[in-house]
Amino acid sequence: MTITELYKHYLAHPIICTDTRKIEVGCLFFALKGDNFNANTFAKQALEKGAAFVVIDNAEYQLSAKYILVDDALTTLQELAKHHRKQLNIPVIGLTGSNGKTTTKELINSVLSCKFKTLATKGNLNNHIGVPLTLLEIGQDIEVAIIEMGANHQKEIEMLSEICQPTYGLITNIGKAHMEGFGGVEGIKKGKGELYDYLQNHNGIVFLNGDSLALTEMATQRSFKETVYYGTSNLCKTRGELTENDPYLKLKWTNGENNYEVASQLTGIYNFENILAAIAIGLKFGLSAQEINKGVENYAPQNNRSQIIKTTKNTVIGDYYNANPSSMALAVENISRLNAPKKVLILGEMFEVGETTAEEHLIILQKALSFNFDQVILIGEEFKKLSLNPGALYFESTALAYDYLKKHPITDTLVLVKGSRVMKLESLMELL
Repeated sequence: MTITELYKHYLAHPIICTDTRKIEVGCLFFALKGDNFNANTFAKQALEKGAAFVVIDNAEYQLSAKYILVDDALTTLQELAKHHRKQLNIPVIGLTGSNGKTTTKELINSVLSCKFKTLATKGNLNNHIGVPLTLLEIGQDIEVAIIEMGANHQKEIEMLSEICQPTYGLITNIGKAHMEGFGGVEGIKKGKGELYDYLQNHNGIVFLNGDSLALTEMATQRSFKETVYYGTSNLCKTRGELTENDPYLKLKWTNGENNYEVASQLTGIYNFENILAAIAIGLKFGLSAQEINKGVENYAPQNNRSQIIKTTKNTVIGDYYNANPSSMALAVENISRLNAPKKVLILGEMFEVGETTAEEHLIILQKALSFNFDQVILIGEEFKKLSLNPGALYFESTALAYDYLKKHPITDTLVLVKGSRVMKLESLMELL
């Protein structure tokens, strides 16, 4: 079956499912494969639960005309999304970066939705499966789409850009994330720069953090239809100034003509540039200052990303969805600047760091100990290797840290909980 023929089925049944536990009646089910599963084996079950058709790539499971046989279900899903994108005459904002992608995406969505009917990547569905699924959710009523693209190796952003075909683009920053897959910081620049390459080759518009030397250097190596600068310098069309971070961010901003103030529900100095990005995009899309401020003020972080959680015992900055050397250093520095009588760090191991793993964990340890925190608790095998360094408590696992905190409760304290998702630091929250 050709993509054009399959697209007719999609138009009649514009709901895509890849999980038989979440089947919706009348959907198209794509039988994807993973390291530990083959969804071809669930195709019959998907039909029994109400799927209109199932797309499979193994002929032995084809039992009727309801089974659409293709060479590869994942490739077909991607091609279908790409075909659908070509039918859409709407702005698509593509964004990537080492840190802050999801928060920036949510901020942009919160701002633009004050004027437009928007659709944005849900949660962290930003990979070779999530991006196609997001595109296939775009209906005729959507006026702007915001697509987050994640990557842990080169050529991945190139592939995702070819699928979602952004007309606007943003790289949040270049940091030490997924260094193992990218092969170091220069590899990260090359990989993330694939979005700039696409925009250069397709007459796209770039939103650029003018305060970032890495991004400005990357941009000057290319030519774009238009570059919209945001930041703190006079070079930037959208300029801002951080006025408060205790613990929520407040800032002043200008569009070059008038000055405005806005209060956010975000903590972390690193979110200042993410807010400015959303403001710059709001201005480019014709929103009023009042609409932009409303969008910024209404956004409350979720999913354990820079969330401020007031418990019965403490105030916790929950930032344990993910961690890399750049975001970890920024989070430690941020809490050092906040006003609180007592402060404690609980930091979990960072993954996918590559050959410099030991060095990067030592750098974080040294940064943590350079401030006068009341307690520094480090969790994970890489941190445990550094336990000869005094001044911190070291635990090989989250379970061992849990046992310690149960016996030594923390109260009336500002606590930063930051680490890679694998560490499951959320299990500590019931004790904090």
